[in-house]
Amino acid sequence: MSTVIVSLLGMAILAGAVHDTVRLIIPRGSRCPPLARLCGRRSAQEATERWCTGLLLHGRITPADYRTRMSRLAHGERHSSPTRHGNAPRQGRHD
Repeated sequence: MSTVIVSLLGMAILAGAVHDTVRLIIPRGSRCPPLARLCGRRSAQEATERWCTGLLLHGRITPADYRTRMSRLAHGERHSSPTRHGNAPRQGRHD
């Protein structure tokens, strides 16, 4: 009985390995496993957080703008509103 179970498990593992190999070889096959697609949103949020931190560290945004962007990101907003660089001239105002 145990040899039957062991042989079935071995066949299942072998079938999975063959399936993965064929999926990687076929040109139209997806290169990323399904779980990686599920984690895509989290990765996008982490990339946005790193991007905003880089902008803050390089002086492109103010600390208040950084806090606003992080708050929006924490509340589920995926796209923040564009902001003006600190040293860029304002358009539309004539002093």
